[in-house]
Amino acid sequence: MPIALYRIDDRLIHGQVVVGWGQPLNLGFIVLVDDVVAESDWEQELYRLGVPPNMDVYFASTVDAAREIAKYADDRRAGMVLTGTVEAMLQLARTAALPITSVNVGGIHHREDRAQKMRYVFLTKAEERALQTMAELGVVVTAQDVPSAPSRSLEELLRGCTT
Repeated sequence: MPIALYRIDDRLIHGQVVVGWGQPLNLGFIVLVDDVVAESDWEQELYRLGVPPNMDVYFASTVDAAREIAKYADDRRAGMVLTGTVEAMLQLARTAALPITSVNVGGIHHREDRAQKMRYVFLTKAEERALQTMAELGVVVTAQDVPSAPSRSLEELLRGCTT
């Protein structure tokens, strides 16, 4: 089964990901792609606590996730590939063994060097360029915090659709 959702959310695994997206998509697993977390047993255990027993969570570095993406896509269950940064998702889009056709921008929260684009998305100029690069690679980039909210196009996101 193809990956049901590629998502960027800087909070990684939390209720909105597990319940908000996991239940409607009937997710059987989440691949958390983060180079630091992939090396930290302690952080992995914390993230596992946020996942229900019927859902698996796999931890991978960006390089390993790109190489193993076909294995995840071959799983009979629906899955989500989750990164905490735009840069990590761009690296996956460039290097994954299978093409990534769509990316959901979830929560990217305020930082001093970021400008607000939507109530739940703040971006640096470099992150804006990275999202545009993904689109140039053929990835459909949209922003949507929860499944019941309207999906916003990359153009709307970059223009600053704050609803």
